[in-house]
Amino acid sequence: MPKAETRVLTAHVPMLLAEKVDQMANRLERSRGWIMKQALSSWIAQEEERDRLTYEALADVDVDRVIDHQAVQAWADSLGADERLPVPR
Repeated sequence: MPKAETRVLTAHVPMLLAEKVDQMANRLERSRGWIMKQALSSWIAQEEERDRLTYEALADVDVDRVIDHQAVQAWADSLGADERLPVPR
C-alpha cells in the first residue's frame, strides 16, 4: 500500500499544552505526531459537522421551519417545574 503524501505543519503552543501532548503520547505509547494528527483530525471533523449543521439550520430558516424563541424559553423554564410543558415543535 503506497504511503500517503505528508506535509509538516508547525505551530507554537503553550508549554502546558505541549506537556499534556507529551504525557498523552507516553501514556498511549504513541508518537507526539500521532497524537497531533488525531487531535487535528477530530477538530476538523467537529468543525465540518458544525458547518453542516449550520447550513442545515439556515436551510430550515429559509423555509420558515423554526420554533418561536418564547416557546422554547417557556419549555426550558418548565423543566424544573412539577408540570413540564411539552417539547415545542
